[in-house]
Amino acid sequence: MTSMTYEIGKLSHETLLGPIAAAEDALARLDEKVARSEVGPGFAERADFFDSVSCMWVAGELVHLEDLVLHDAQMDIRAPSHELVIAHRIVRARRRVSRNDPGWAVARSGIMALAGVAEEPSGEAEPVDRRGEGVELELVVDEALSPELAEIDEVLTRTKWLVDGNGSVEQRKRGTEVSVGELLIRDPDWDEGERIAEWLELAKKVDRLPATLAAAVLWDAWEHLEPLQRQHWLGQVLVSDFLRSRGKVRSHLLAYSVGLREIPRERRRARDPTTRLVGYLEAMSATASAGMKDIDRLTLAKRQLERRAVGKRSTSSLPIAIDLLLSRPIVSAPMIANAARISPRGALNLVKELGVREITGRGRYRAWGVL
Repeated sequence: MTSMTYEIGKLSHETLLGPIAAAEDALARLDEKVARSEVGPGFAERADFFDSVSCMWVAGELVHLEDLVLHDAQMDIRAPSHELVIAHRIVRARRRVSRNDPGWAVARSGIMALAGVAEEPSGEAEPVDRRGEGVELELVVDEALSPELAEIDEVLTRTKWLVDGNGSVEQRKRGTEVSVGELLIRDPDWDEGERIAEWLELAKKVDRLPATLAAAVLWDAWEHLEPLQRQHWLGQVLVSDFLRSRGKVRSHLLAYSVGLREIPRERRRARDPTTRLVGYLEAMSATASAGMKDIDRLTLAKRQLERRAVGKRSTSSLPIAIDLLLSRPIVSAPMIANAARISPRGALNLVKELGVREITGRGRYRAWGVL
């Protein structure tokens, strides 16, 4: 079983100073650019998909971007794989974190909610942000309902079209557990609550460090402690929310996995902690660099697409199609038709009028996008 201790140890400040300064500057520039950009909201939505695919890649799994986008739109062209379902959970987790206040995920209640780990019932009500709907829901912990069932109910309520492959879902205890449907084996000695508590204690200790170095230490500790058996991917989301809570990246949730993907595995898994931390800091700089280029590309694409909509009637569906193209890595004709409430044939006409680049190049399941 993995050791449940993590020590920061002595850090080589001479080696870390340069990467820290570079990461701090790069993230600050990215945050300012996203906040001021007209395509900032679309960039933030696209980041969820890119980060999810990159997170799976870092974990050694391959998920195609187009499959993830179509699955999110409930327009799968084939039965979703186990990896695709996990990738979509990452997307939904990032959206949930983005809807809440900065730092919500880097708290025990936030981690428990995202991971579905049972905790002590408290009768307190917690307000939930519903994106400006002006409604607060009281979440009362019910002892008869486990967090796993609550997560399943949320998914089924939102999608309704998914059918659970295991037939019926029964409440399970948190002890030894084997789920054939999820290929899951639980270690009864794996105390998730204690590991999470240790990680949260470390999060308090690193407050005195620069935001980027503190985030790198937290990610290194997450890799070492492995608090969660199933949702190890949650660490990247927590680190991104930590940077948001420190005010380093306020405009959106950083796609940290995009940068981690650029760091060789040998450096991410090096025995020397300083080498690992330098790699994690460089991953932040790489994420910022990729984000800056994506913002420039989306801004140019938006201006070109809007020129094609000049002079059109006020009821034209072109603006809706443009917004969808800027908020998704790829779009299909059914996605445009659903968003604009027009026929698939009409969606194809919109795509032709906009002159968007086709991604798939196939006769069936055609898709277009700004990449």
